[in-house]
Amino acid sequence: MRDPYEVLGVPRSANAAAIKSAFRKLAKKYHPDANKNDPKAAARFAELNTANEIIGDAEKRKQFDRGEIDAEGKPRFQGFPGGDPRARAGGFETHTFRTGGAGPGGFGGGGFEDILNSMFGAAAARGGGRPGGGGARFEFDPGTMAMDLDLSVSMTVSLEEAVKGAEKRVRLPTGKELNVKIPPGVVAGQQIRLKGQGETAPGHPPGDLLISVSIAPHPLFKIDGSDLRLDLPITLYEAVLGGKVRVPTLGSAVELSIPKNTSSGRTFRLKGKGLPKGGGNGDLLVTTRIMLPDGNNSELEALMQKWRDAHPYNPRSDFS
Repeated sequence: MRDPYEVLGVPRSANAAAIKSAFRKLAKKYHPDANKNDPKAAARFAELNTANEIIGDAEKRKQFDRGEIDAEGKPRFQGFPGGDPRARAGGFETHTFRTGGAGPGGFGGGGFEDILNSMFGAAAARGGGRPGGGGARFEFDPGTMAMDLDLSVSMTVSLEEAVKGAEKRVRLPTGKELNVKIPPGVVAGQQIRLKGQGETAPGHPPGDLLISVSIAPHPLFKIDGSDLRLDLPITLYEAVLGGKVRVPTLGSAVELSIPKNTSSGRTFRLKGKGLPKGGGNGDLLVTTRIMLPDGNNSELEALMQKWRDAHPYNPRSDFS
């Protein structure tokens, strides 16, 4: 894989914000959903994700800059102390080293224990100078190397889907598509893990698919923890005279009694009409907004002038 700085098009001196901005811009441009006729888009998008996982993570970026991991996040072979000529140039290949005589995979006439003896002394080869010494064996097994085969994707659901649950189709960076069941009551920022749906590599169990859920803005409701907020338009005469007004909820609409002389900005609480929480539901907080009729209305203006002259008042009297 190419250098992650080159993939994201940022200099090595770029700060975290610049890296994040570059990734978002390129991910939007090369997302497979936006390039359905481009067979290379999925590979390009996967490359962007891998690059961002390396230099978008502060600790991994330091490891990469120090040469401890490669562009795919895999550990690099740092070489033998003193620059042993037997060290391979370039990337690190996984092998199994076992102590014991000169057999296949041995080094010259001795085993790996002999190499440890020559570099660190017999105590190191015996496992840190344990009593008894003999029979200590060092093994390097590729199966023990940690590989990050997890895939991370984002998914946006509607507020109704978050509350009731849904089945959504998601496209992976690899180009593969899956149907994913969204459980009822999912919240923004929640992560759903699908075991074994990540990347694969020979000799390693498959990674997982991590889906980060976000909730799309709703045209009526705003989320406030487990509560919902709603601005309710009412007429001038409903505010003055009071009356019953139908209020939408995530379920069926309900009637709200507006008292006489209700000011704009007054909030009413409808119990249990919010989002699921624990064994119950949050509330729906309804705030009134007095709406005047569109256009000029001479009758209303004349009425207000008459009323103003007969009943003057100042709602801003407390202002300094």
